[in-house]
Amino acid sequence: MHWVYLFTAIAFEVVGTTCMKLSEGFTRPLPSIGVFVFYCSSIVSLTMAVRTMEISIAYAIWSAVGVALIAAIGAVFFHEQLTPPRIFFLLVIIVGVVGLNLSGRQAGA
Repeated sequence: MHWVYLFTAIAFEVVGTTCMKLSEGFTRPLPSIGVFVFYCSSIVSLTMAVRTMEISIAYAIWSAVGVALIAAIGAVFFHEQLTPPRIFFLLVIIVGVVGLNLSGRQAGA
């Protein structure tokens, strides 16, 4: 069940961050409210996930997947440049999270 909470937390965080962009510096009311609602929902879901999983793993996955999804959303919907260096470093983040997750499993084995 912790994976459901974790991926729900990621989804809320990504929507909250997208609302942040759409709020235009908190000048648009609906997206501004969305920032707080979705970030609070994300933190609640992340808190539920860490009840039964290591916080270092949960937080690493939450932040890395969130970063990757926001980068993709930025490129597709907000026409932000996804340059080769950005792609490379996003992959480095993802590889780091996978490595962290695998190293945690090996240490517990």
